[in-house]
Amino acid sequence: MRGLTNGRSPGRGRNGTQATSAAVAAFVALGVSLSGCGAGGTGARDEGPAHAEAVEGAASPSPVASPSKVPERVDAVRLVKTDPKVSAEVKRELKPCVGDQYPVDVSYGKLTGQSAEDVVVNVLTCGDGVGVGSYVYREEDGAYQNVFQAEEPPVYAEIDRGDLVVSKQVYEKGDSVSSPSSSIVITYRWASGRFAEEYRTHNDYSNAVGGMPSPAPEPEN
Repeated sequence: MRGLTNGRSPGRGRNGTQATSAAVAAFVALGVSLSGCGAGGTGARDEGPAHAEAVEGAASPSPVASPSKVPERVDAVRLVKTDPKVSAEVKRELKPCVGDQYPVDVSYGKLTGQSAEDVVVNVLTCGDGVGVGSYVYREEDGAYQNVFQAEEPPVYAEIDRGDLVVSKQVYEKGDSVSSPSSSIVITYRWASGRFAEEYRTHNDYSNAVGGMPSPAPEPEN
């Protein structure tokens, strides 16, 4: 027998085999344990709150932010021309300046407390850009309704943090278009189905700045 020829007894050979198998099994178990630690990255620290947070994060992915809705553009020129509340004088002023370019400024924003965007339209003159009419349109039953207008030129309306701000320039005799004597700024807020005045500011401007004649140079000795 091979075991006897090598001077080993069968019992010792079995014990050696069992010892070797146990050592191999222990080594494999140790390798699996080390492999598991390597996959976790932090060993025992992977167990507990940090690991729970990771599982919770995987189960509840962060919501993807949806793109903001782009307001629907309106045909402001058609809106003003077909509006029976707009004066005939403003409609006559509303004509192309160059080609098919009309002198209108259009703003979109929330003014009347509804989900749809309100529309602010300013009609200007072609030559000097003076505002001749400002209007606010609110969407109602699929159509835009005129809920505010100011037609005392020069006038201009804007949206400011949910309020309607209307600026009016005041000219005295001799004032140029670029240099009014004063201005009135009125802030309106939507309440009970209409725009109500909140407050107004009156500003007086100095015409002396830039208008003073230069002093004559002193004669040289």
